[in-house]
Amino acid sequence: MNILETIELQVDQGIPHIADKEFSLAVGFFDGLHKGHQTVIQRAVDTSKKLGLVPAVMTFNPHPSHLFSNENGKIGYITPLEEKQRILKSMGIDTLFIVTFDQNLANLTPEEFVVQVLKELNVRHVTAGFDFTFGAKGKGNMEQMTSLSNGVFGTTSVEKVAEGGEKISSTRIRKLLAEGNVAKTASLLGRPFRSIGTVVDGDKRGRQLGFPTANIIPSDEVIVPQNGVYAVRFTVDGNRYDGVCNIGVKPTFDHPDEARKTIEVNVFDFDEDLYGKQVFVDWIDHIRTEQKFDSIDNLVNQIAQDKETAKNILSKKD
Repeated sequence: MNILETIELQVDQGIPHIADKEFSLAVGFFDGLHKGHQTVIQRAVDTSKKLGLVPAVMTFNPHPSHLFSNENGKIGYITPLEEKQRILKSMGIDTLFIVTFDQNLANLTPEEFVVQVLKELNVRHVTAGFDFTFGAKGKGNMEQMTSLSNGVFGTTSVEKVAEGGEKISSTRIRKLLAEGNVAKTASLLGRPFRSIGTVVDGDKRGRQLGFPTANIIPSDEVIVPQNGVYAVRFTVDGNRYDGVCNIGVKPTFDHPDEARKTIEVNVFDFDEDLYGKQVFVDWIDHIRTEQKFDSIDNLVNQIAQDKETAKNILSKKD
């Protein structure tokens, strides 16, 4: 079984010299691990097989916006670290380097990044996207990477990966999620967008209405889709179920300005206690926007319709 070794690095603590392994390294932030990222990583894996190297990925944490922007300018993550590790493992990556993105890293010149980081890690081939930049103020590019290597490692620059005539990018995916377009997001990711969370104790209102829900409080650092109702797939304890999900602030019951955003999933054909369990929500398609109802009866009728709509959508995905 492939085990993903994860090594956390900080420039100010010194990058350890690795002498017993040689790496084919894909480098980038890789938030989302979308089809463009997958192309870069697959190229690094292919190179590792050709040259007899260890397939590895280097990513950075936190996102640069967390260092250079105020609270409002911080970018939410598409893929939390746990999910990123799982996907990389499934792609055949053996080693993940997570470099702390702090002022010490940001101040390195392109040459210092190559000498103090890549060469110390015994990298023998670097693969990155055509627009990857590195070093202080992003002054280094893949052409410079080749010259700065001085023949110690080879380089591969991967061309743009597009869909619908537009580059597949994390920025594009964040925009789609903000619009609630989870179906298009899945097309760019090559898999459904996934949220990971722990079920918390709710107000039991869904059960009182005849539609019990698993309540999940999303992390502030991870993106969630636009408020609304969605057809979803729900995984717990390794078992997958269909469901219908509302994400929002429950405007029929709570004041939207005061309520906290929650993810509520009505899991079909399931009636077990989920409190405290880690669960996975895969967002399949958008059904409707969140709305406030004039009466509980109207809300219940709409939820029943949403459930049937979700079942119809999901039956076509099998």
